[in-house]
Amino acid sequence: MFEVNKIYNEDCLDTMARMPDGFVDLTVTSPPYDNLRDYKGYSFDFESVAKELYRVTKQGGVVVWVVGDATIKGSETGTSFRQALFFKECGFNLHDTMIYYKSWIPFPMHTRYQQMFEYMFVFSKSKPKTFNGIKIESNTKKIDNATGRNPDGTLSKFKYKTGIGSRYKDNVWKIKRDFKREIKHPAKFPEQLANDHIISWSNENDLVYDPFMGSGTTAKMAILNNRNYIGSEISKEYCEVAENRISNGGL
Repeated sequence: MFEVNKIYNEDCLDTMARMPDGFVDLTVTSPPYDNLRDYKGYSFDFESVAKELYRVTKQGGVVVWVVGDATIKGSETGTSFRQALFFKECGFNLHDTMIYYKSWIPFPMHTRYQQMFEYMFVFSKSKPKTFNGIKIESNTKKIDNATGRNPDGTLSKFKYKTGIGSRYKDNVWKIKRDFKREIKHPAKFPEQLANDHIISWSNENDLVYDPFMGSGTTAKMAILNNRNYIGSEISKEYCEVAENRISNGGL
């Protein structure tokens, strides 16, 4: 029997190989990309991981893939776009291309505008079965005579209704950095990022997976939101960090 609510110290391909088809409700992860961080020398087979994620994801399940691009010899790599297109080749829908806007400047640039974001690709296996949209306060009023443009370029009037006093967040999320330096990991997930995606794309008792668990943020936020979790982490050191974070007051 495959055990849930556990972090497996192994390659994620080994973990997923033991999962039956259509096993996971939601994956929330940020893979190592473009050698921007030192992950103890580990790398991963992206295409094999993407194919396995498609197999183990339930119909209507979602994969949130947070990724950016390095700049090498003056050119951005485009890794993020290539990965997104390959996920589509595997059968996923690209449900949304979201932006994780960082609220801090890591390194000042002098040859281009400051890089302040990463992509949060939301892939779905058919139509998402769950969307618990997060709402925020809004001053938008009901508009009875809004103007919109038709496909042929002409203009027409329509009624535009929003929830007065609140609306869904947009798909650019400005997220504060977690300054918890005692957590020894080179690229720790912001807790709010993991939390808000878990709330958005899953329900209580659903299974949330992170194939690159790192410091354990996805597991922590799954627990706090009454979800089950599974994690894969090839580094024994990072597994210990994640386990300690979950079991010894990390919650």
